[in-house]
Amino acid sequence: MADETIGVIGAGTMGAGIAQVAAQSGRAVILYDIQPEFVERGLAGIRKGLQGRVDKGKLAAAEMAATMARIQPATDRAALASASWIIEAAPESLALKGELFGALDTICGPDTILASNTSSLSITALGATTKRPERVVGMHFFNPAPVMVLVEVIAGQRTDPAVTAATVALARAFGKTPVQARDTPGFIVNRVARPFYGEALRLLGEQLLSVAEIDRLIRLAGFRMGPFELMDLIGIDINFAVTESVYAAFFGEPRYRPHPIQRRMVDAGMIGRKAGQGFYCYSGATPAPNPALAIDPTYHRALTAARMPDTLDRQLGDALVAAGAAAAIIESERLAPYVIGRIVCSIINEAAFALGEGVASSADIDTAMRLGVNYPQGPLEWANKLGLPLALAMLDHLYSFYHEERYRAAPLLRQLVAAANRGQNAPGF
Repeated sequence: MADETIGVIGAGTMGAGIAQVAAQSGRAVILYDIQPEFVERGLAGIRKGLQGRVDKGKLAAAEMAATMARIQPATDRAALASASWIIEAAPESLALKGELFGALDTICGPDTILASNTSSLSITALGATTKRPERVVGMHFFNPAPVMVLVEVIAGQRTDPAVTAATVALARAFGKTPVQARDTPGFIVNRVARPFYGEALRLLGEQLLSVAEIDRLIRLAGFRMGPFELMDLIGIDINFAVTESVYAAFFGEPRYRPHPIQRRMVDAGMIGRKAGQGFYCYSGATPAPNPALAIDPTYHRALTAARMPDTLDRQLGDALVAAGAAAAIIESERLAPYVIGRIVCSIINEAAFALGEGVASSADIDTAMRLGVNYPQGPLEWANKLGLPLALAMLDHLYSFYHEERYRAAPLLRQLVAAANRGQNAPGF
């Protein structure tokens, strides 16, 4: 309902963006932070973003004024007492968020819903810090919140289903596309995206291809950015921290193991665009590959020529073209099917694990990956186009070659292929 008051905790980039989204939906907003200058900075950011839209003719000046008028600044938590919803966008610390939620128990009415914008912390653990775990829910926006349409809605172990449903409805009222996920590490996007970065780092670590070559092949497969370009944009330190968090939360599951290259980049301060250098250097007019990561792949390329059986290589190349990869690159470059197939099939495998564990529906997994990280198609949709037997064959080949558990196929993927072979179902998700 448009007469709801939304309290937003944290006036940084994400919190201010959420406040803007809520205010533009016609709701009153209380934007809270601990210092007046933090709140003012957040309001200035909102004002600047809206003015930019006015200048481009995408927003009426009167609507901008009305939106800003709906946002009430606050530096006293008591001001949040009138809110129907609290959306917390504080730094990613369970101790900090837990302290906030515990304090909100005494400030807010019993019907107030407490939503966290956390990207990785357990909603169940956050709920345990309050006396109302049934009214604690995850509401994970993507940055920048006014632009990105995806919102992950996460139910904790004790979240009331009615609260989850109300959160989905609120996200839709904000003009967003909600997907629902169980409370598991990384939820959907931050979990299923891990192989996009992890496999690229392993290819680089094997000295198989350079940073620029891997990025170029992945763009030609339909991705808007290569994995190294994207890590530089996100921040290598942030990407590394998320990987470490997911790896620890899954008790050392090999599929999420961080790569030493990332650690060295972070230790060297080469953390991406914000530092002027990461996998690329940004001092010139256009980004240039970082010479510190130069490789001599001659020996490794020679070995890789025999790494994948010719039959699998041809099948995978043909299937990738049929699924949308650029035909010219697949046909002209010997390693293209291997590199693209290794990354894409690892993403498919992670999505299959998530689906098999009931993390989310197949439709929500595909929607989350398309909208959250701009994948050219959902990984399960991609699996259906490639063919599940081929995706499984690639994973089994990687497993037999490397003898690493990270390449073991998801049970659901193997079960579906086996059932299809017995004529019991169509071979797809």
